[in-house]
Amino acid sequence: MFEAGTDTSFIVLEYAMAQLMQNPCLMNKLQTEVRSTIAKGKEIVTENDLNSLAYLKAVIKETLRLHMPAPLLVPHLSMADCNIEGYTIPSGTRAIVNSWALARDPSYWEKADKFMPERFIEGGSATAMDNKGNNFQYLPFGAGRRMCPGTHFATSTIEVMLANLIYHFNWELPVELAKKGIDMTESFGVTVCRKEKLLLVPIVPQN
Repeated sequence: MFEAGTDTSFIVLEYAMAQLMQNPCLMNKLQTEVRSTIAKGKEIVTENDLNSLAYLKAVIKETLRLHMPAPLLVPHLSMADCNIEGYTIPSGTRAIVNSWALARDPSYWEKADKFMPERFIEGGSATAMDNKGNNFQYLPFGAGRRMCPGTHFATSTIEVMLANLIYHFNWELPVELAKKGIDMTESFGVTVCRKEKLLLVPIVPQN
């Protein structure tokens, strides 16, 4: 379980950084929040510092919406015959929920394919949504009795890692990648991750 949790957390962190690098205005907004909220000169950002970082949490929620590491949830077995929108599902049918499709369905999401953390900020269209499986259009960790047992661990870990990366460094693409941009091609397996690893150059802020 620990290995699964660290692998998926890394995938989300990498996607978050890739999206921020592709959207410099969002990166600047996040840096401003983190660096203005957390005291200057702190050696490491801890979980205790995260409570007031609303935009950081929104960035991670939006990353999970677009790039959930395990988009096909744990298989379920129907316990009784049922009818869903004209389709008969017999008892004993194995059902797999495609949470990737739900999270990109334009019926539920404004500009569904666009990276918009603001939708999870107060006043946004998805402000009330959380990671607890209460909203069926947003299930990055699943729902019900079989939802991911490491939800809180993963969320806290990703928040701390991203906050530290943003707090301590500015980021640039290597010269050889600056013109090409970031390749977002995905590799599919038990988890969905980026085919090419993200390479960035850390720059220590001068002020």
